[in-house]
Amino acid sequence: MGLAIYNNSEKQKNLNVMKQKDVGIIKKIIWLRLAQILVNNRYKNGDFIIPIHLAMGHESIAVAVDETMQEKDGLFLTHRNIHYNLARIGSLKKELDEYYLREDGLSGGRLGSMNLSNRDKNIIYTSSILANNLSVGCGFALGNKVKKSKGVTFIVTGDGAIEEGSFYESLLFLKSNQLPSIVIVENNGWSLATKIDERRARIDLSKLSNALGFEYLLMQQNDPYDYLKKMELCRFKAIDSKGPILVEVELTTIGYRYENNNSHPDGKFINYHGGPIQQLEEKMYPIIKDSNEDPLHQLINYLPVKTLTSISNKLRNKLKVEVL
Repeated sequence: MGLAIYNNSEKQKNLNVMKQKDVGIIKKIIWLRLAQILVNNRYKNGDFIIPIHLAMGHESIAVAVDETMQEKDGLFLTHRNIHYNLARIGSLKKELDEYYLREDGLSGGRLGSMNLSNRDKNIIYTSSILANNLSVGCGFALGNKVKKSKGVTFIVTGDGAIEEGSFYESLLFLKSNQLPSIVIVENNGWSLATKIDERRARIDLSKLSNALGFEYLLMQQNDPYDYLKKMELCRFKAIDSKGPILVEVELTTIGYRYENNNSHPDGKFINYHGGPIQQLEEKMYPIIKDSNEDPLHQLINYLPVKTLTSISNKLRNKLKVEVL
C-alpha cells in the first residue's frame, strides 16, 4: 500500500523552483554537517568521555522532520540522535556542553549523548535501548488521542530495531488504536558492526505495512526538498487517516574507513561504530562522499558550488564563534 506522492525525478524542475525558493533548507543541511564535523574533530582529539554516535549522511531526513513538525507533535529518538537534536535546537553550544557533561549543557550534563531529549523542542524521549522508544512513543500517541490533541507522533528507529518484537507490537498498537503517527526507519544497512545480509533475512517493510493495513513510503537519494514535501504529506495523511505511516529511509552513515596494518595490508574495514572519522578534513564545502549517499552532494543540483561554499564559510565562522 504505497503512499501516493508527487514524482520529483526531474532535476531541471527543481532548479527552476530554487530560483524562487528560500535557501533556508540548504543552510540547515550544511550547518548540520559543519556542526557534526566540529564534534567529530573534538571526539577524535579525545575531548569526550562518553560515546557519541554521529549521523553524517542523515541530514536530509532530520531537516525534513524538523521543518514538518508542529506545536503539538512529539518526537521519539534512538541512540543516534545528534542530527535531530541539532536540527530542532538550531545551535551547537548547549549540546556540545552536554557532551562534555557540563552543568550548563542541554540537560545539565545528565543525559550525555545516547539519551539526549529536549522537551522544549518537542523531543519527548530518547533511548539507547534498542526499540525501547517505540513503545514509549505509542503511549504518547495514545495520550494525545485521549486528550483529543491534533498532534502527530514521530518515532525514529533503525533497521536493527525492526528485528525486535517491540517493533511489530508497536505498529499493531498504533494501527489498532488509530493513532496519528509516523514511524521512520533509518536503514543504513548495519546494526552495530554487522551488515544486514550477514545476520538475517531481508525484512520487506512494504509487505509488512500492507499486511497491517497502513501506508508505506520509501525515501531514497537524500534530496532535501523531496524529503520535505513527502514528510509534510505524510503528516497530513497521518491525521486524515487517523493511523500510522511507515517511512523507510535508505541512507549511508558516513564514517567507515579502511586502515592498513600488518594483518590487513590491503586495508581493514572499520565501520562508523569504530569512533570518529579519522581522515576527515574541513573542506571549504564539506562533501565527504561524491555521490547521492551524501546529502551535501545533492545540494549541487540546486545551487552552484561557489554559492554553497560561500554559505558554508559564513556558517562555519558563526559556529566557531558560538563554541569558543
